[in-house]
Amino acid sequence: MSFPKQDIPDLYEAGIVELQAGLDAGRFTSVELTTAYLSRIEEVNVQGGELRAVLEVSPFALKVAAKLDEERRTSGKRTMLHGIPILLKDNIATLSSEGLNTTAGSHALLGSIVSDDAGVVKRLRQAGAIILGKVNMSELAYFRGSIPSGWSGRGGQCKSAYHPIGSPSGSSSGSGVAASVGLATYPSSNNNVVGIKPTVGLTSRAGVLPITAAQDTVGPMTRSVEDAAIVLSIIAGEDPNDRRTLSQPHPVPDYLKALDANALHGKRIGVPRSSMPSSPADALPQSMCSVFDNSLRIMESLGATIVDPANLPSAEEIKNLDHLVLYVDFKIELNEYLSALKEVPTGVRTLADLIQFNIDHAELELPEGYSDQGESIKSQATNGRDEIYGKALARNLELGATRGIDAVLKEFNLDALVLPAKDTHTPAAIAGYTTVTVPLGFFPGDEPVRYDGPIAYPAPGMPFGLTFIGTAFDEYALIGMAYAFEQKTKVRTSRRAIAEAIPKTQLRAK
Repeated sequence: MSFPKQDIPDLYEAGIVELQAGLDAGRFTSVELTTAYLSRIEEVNVQGGELRAVLEVSPFALKVAAKLDEERRTSGKRTMLHGIPILLKDNIATLSSEGLNTTAGSHALLGSIVSDDAGVVKRLRQAGAIILGKVNMSELAYFRGSIPSGWSGRGGQCKSAYHPIGSPSGSSSGSGVAASVGLATYPSSNNNVVGIKPTVGLTSRAGVLPITAAQDTVGPMTRSVEDAAIVLSIIAGEDPNDRRTLSQPHPVPDYLKALDANALHGKRIGVPRSSMPSSPADALPQSMCSVFDNSLRIMESLGATIVDPANLPSAEEIKNLDHLVLYVDFKIELNEYLSALKEVPTGVRTLADLIQFNIDHAELELPEGYSDQGESIKSQATNGRDEIYGKALARNLELGATRGIDAVLKEFNLDALVLPAKDTHTPAAIAGYTTVTVPLGFFPGDEPVRYDGPIAYPAPGMPFGLTFIGTAFDEYALIGMAYAFEQKTKVRTSRRAIAEAIPKTQLRAK
């Protein structure tokens, strides 16, 4: 049977719903889809645009795809993720028997054997997703030292798909870049993709290489709010291996039902301007601020009331916050993770071992321009969860939640806050609250380039995002608002990545 060309989705943009329609209609199979994604990775990962977004691909992906194709034929699909290839960040554990490493980008953990799949991976497999591979990330989730964003010893320097030396930004660099050019359907802001950072406790962190249980959370990075909603609906929920998930509201919503193009109508949206970076060194580019201000007018046109400014009472104190909680927790929780591994060929079982491994293997882990281990060394020097730590943890919650996000939402009777997605994440992070980031715009052709070693941000043509911020377990409402903004503006599709970063492989019409 043959199908018209237009019935075959373009993998640069294809979403989960469109792919499922094609799979259900028999226009292509999951084996063909997986084969196409593997070819696309081959084209631009270490060749072409040299994005270095993907660390490794699963040797079993095609076998799993074939089984899921057979299951679809005989008993139908399990969920909306049935037969859909996805990529995982390299700090999310997968059983070695499934053919993938879990290393957080470090040679020190190459070949290490975990005792179980991470909680979210179990949910993805049960949903029928195909684990396609692991993506590159800022090594140890950017908690090793002051090195360019998106670099890991194993993966090298990941780059944005929108500029030849563009920074991918953030610890999830490979996930964002891979999603931005259609290397899989799911793995945020600087890669022209959608990202949801769920409330701490909505998704399981069991089996995820940690920084701090107070702030760590696992969420989707996708090309659309719709895709993000589908993935979040699958990965959210209780996990006995992560006690924090046991106190979440019941039941987990079907986040697809939040998708409403009129969701901003009647909403009150606050702009906490004093939470934007203000020092000359960190101030947001004027071009980004102009587009952000225009986004407020767009939201007004969609029926929202904008309260500007609506500042957090704690904003200035947050800017001067130390990171004691992160340093203390990272040492304790990483040591727990490493000691629980079934096997570590390098013998690295503690943070101290890891620091020493890097020194002993400097050619792999500490090359010129990437040699700093300052964050890890500061963490190693901490002395556990003492009284000072307890006070710091309580202060974080007070500044981020009680006198922060919750205070401003209540004071101005707001439904959400919005900010440009650049160095404005701290209040929600320390509160453990949710954020949803969507594409907002692109830097103009004359934007001055700001270098960070071999990469740059901002730079001409690079994307930036808009973040919706809410209180605990406010994902449903924020997804609706983000969807309404996305549907009105369609920013993502207004500019494509640079030519050498776009893979050419597509599904073929039968």
